[in-house]
This record gives sequence, structure tokens and C-alpha cells, in this order.
Amino acid sequence: FIHAGAENECKVEVECIHSESVSEENVKAKLSKFDGVLVAPGFGERGIEGKISAIKFVRENNIPFFGICLGMQCSVIEFGRNVLGLKDAHSTEMNEKTKHPVISIMEDQKGVTEKGGTMRLGAYPCELKKGTRAYAIYGKGKISERHRHRYEFNNAYLKQYEEAGMIASGVNPENGLVEIVELKNHPFFVASQFHPELKSTVVNPHPLFVKFVAASLEYSKKKN
Repeated sequence: FIHAGAENECKVEVECIHSESVSEENVKAKLSKFDGVLVAPGFGERGIEGKISAIKFVRENNIPFFGICLGMQCSVIEFGRNVLGLKDAHSTEMNEKTKHPVISIMEDQKGVTEKGGTMRLGAYPCELKKGTRAYAIYGKGKISERHRHRYEFNNAYLKQYEEAGMIASGVNPENGLVEIVELKNHPFFVASQFHPELKSTVVNPHPLFVKFVAASLEYSKKKN
């Protein structure tokens, strides 16, 4: 955020909120003052419902949103539940028996029992679809980003999601894994399975952070 703020000639004020403290009842009070919301990476089920409530609020109120790794997965779960009507939609990381595993364990992770350095780690290629926000942000069709995860978007649901307006704008060309999702009709709603923060530097601030801060700045000006 420091890198992206400098690029946008503003200072980004970051306030951290524990998602365990967020609920459907208090989400408006907690988040309505913000100009943008990032749902950060993480593991496990702790605070998941709070993240989902936060994403629902920013999606419905057109507040700029950026999700990273688990943040992306939560955005997929939220959209499945509240837009597609898949009330039981979840990740098999949190609920192995969900009827709608919109996020599921990667094929090559199914036999893994040792949890050391066995995740999908390191840089992988990603192809961006022309005409999407992700393509416009990067200004090119082929990128490489770093990963750290075991679970992924379940492509069995992809057609259903895209027909409803959540687009897979970035896909791994080798195995079809969804790397970026975005919403068509939203000022800024972008979420990545990879970790863009790992590539951001002072000299080259990451474009996803730069454009998220720019969108938040624009939202702030309109609000005020």
C-alpha cells in the first residue's frame, strides 16, 4: 500500500479489522466509512463468515474490493451463496461435505499427507482475457505471479458464475486453473488466487495494488 500510495500521490491509511468481529448485523457500521476493502490471505475456517459478510457488503454497495488468495476464495463463496442461490456453497477446506464445493482441493494435492513445502508454491504463468479489467490493469495478456495455496476455484461451476457476471479474467494456460476473478458491473471488484504483494517493490509497485488504490481514491472523491 505504501508503494501504490506513492504511485497515486496519496497516503493510504490502512486499518486492520479482524474478520471474526464482522457479522451481517454490524458489517455496515464497521465498513461503511472505508474507501476500499482488501480481504487478505489466510488459512482455515477462523473468521470466514466475517470475510464473506464483508465481501457481500462491498459488492452490494459498490465499494472497491480487492481479494488475495483466501480473499478470492471467499468472494467466490459469497457470490455462489448470495447471487447464484447456492446456499450451501463453501470451500472443502472448511466444509468437506458441502453440496456446492465452489472451492475445492487441487487435483495434485489430493494425495498429499505431508504439509511442509507441498503447496502450490512459486511463480506460474497466467493468461488474461482481452476486454477484462485485469487485462487493462496489466496492459498485457501474459503475466507470471507467485502462489501459495492448496485449494482452487472449482471449474465445474465456471459457466454458471460467468453467466451471472463473475468472470474468470485470468487463467493458467497449462491446467485451466482460475487465477483472477472480477465482477462485470462493479466499479472495482478484483480478486486473485496468487499473491501480488510478493512482487511489489518501490520501483515497480504492483499494478493490482496501484489500480485498487486509484479506485479507492476515486470512490473517496465521489463520496466526499
